[in-house]
Amino acid sequence: MLTRGDDYPIHQTPEPIAYAGSDRNFYDRYFFNAYAPDGGLFAAVAFGVYPALNVADAHFSITDGATQRCLHASRILNLERMDLSVGPVRIEVLEPLQRLRVTVERAEGLACELTFEGRAFPIEEPRFIKRNGPRLFMDYTRLTQNCFVSGWIEVDGVRTDCSGWLGTRDRSWGIRPVGAPDPQPTPGGGIAGFFWQWTPVNFDDRSVFFHVNADPDGKPWNTRAVILPDGAGPEGGWHADAPSMEAPLRQGLRHAERGTLTIPVEGGDATVRFEPLSTFLMRGIGYGGEWRHGALQGELRVAREDIDVAACDMAAMENLHIQAISKAVMEAPGEPAREGVGVFEQLILGPYRPYGLG
Repeated sequence: MLTRGDDYPIHQTPEPIAYAGSDRNFYDRYFFNAYAPDGGLFAAVAFGVYPALNVADAHFSITDGATQRCLHASRILNLERMDLSVGPVRIEVLEPLQRLRVTVERAEGLACELTFEGRAFPIEEPRFIKRNGPRLFMDYTRLTQNCFVSGWIEVDGVRTDCSGWLGTRDRSWGIRPVGAPDPQPTPGGGIAGFFWQWTPVNFDDRSVFFHVNADPDGKPWNTRAVILPDGAGPEGGWHADAPSMEAPLRQGLRHAERGTLTIPVEGGDATVRFEPLSTFLMRGIGYGGEWRHGALQGELRVAREDIDVAACDMAAMENLHIQAISKAVMEAPGEPAREGVGVFEQLILGPYRPYGLG
């Protein structure tokens, strides 16, 4: 099965690009978020292809803190992985690893054209590998890049100029659960719990990245923090393999009330304090629910969904995965405090004993 990708020197196996190995959960995804400097408006885009499921999907969502407006689109992939469009949503790689454009042609009252320009060379996070008994649950690589954002967003005829906005993009590819779940349980398998925090932040002259996956006892199995000056190259920045996050939970919820990130640096510790401003529900861009990533929706399906965030039960399973748009204050040895803005992504499933969650 030859496709356009086969005319580029990007093969990773002896097979045509249309085939991605033998695991049905293989995926290849783009993610973008963008926000006003004060965090008052926040938008996100997800775009994924699932070669073994022969599905591609895309999502665009924007929130003002009260209402989250979402556009979902899904189509049959037809084995063509070089077609970066699903219905009204299109991705353009203008300059690899530096500049990309997201376009949403007007559909269901939503539209945008946003250009993301990297502030520095993307970071490569440690490879994520986790088993579910004898089977791979996760095995993927991700690059992450903070960006200057320009363009516009339109909601129900009202256009917002996004000049001066900031954001983050990532690219991940590999194996993690997508599409319909496997109906047959795996003897000896079962993930006891899943704990995830991710905090890309934009400051005036630098970016700060942190993530942690931890087991139910609180022991990290994948974590890192990076302080990356603007313009840094592939080997630039300060990388720390033993950061820590103190983030007490809101009463009765699995979402942080605030957070303090500590990063060991030369001369002591750098700290970043997070103050959440509003909540973005990740289900709005396909993380769970009817529009979960890789779900088969037919030849082409496009639909809008509006979510009243204030009316949501934040303790419900569908609302556990969030990005909290947050103010951030960074202090480092010998430097003045600096203010920034970013996200504090969180997902806690099952037990997590450091928080007393069963």
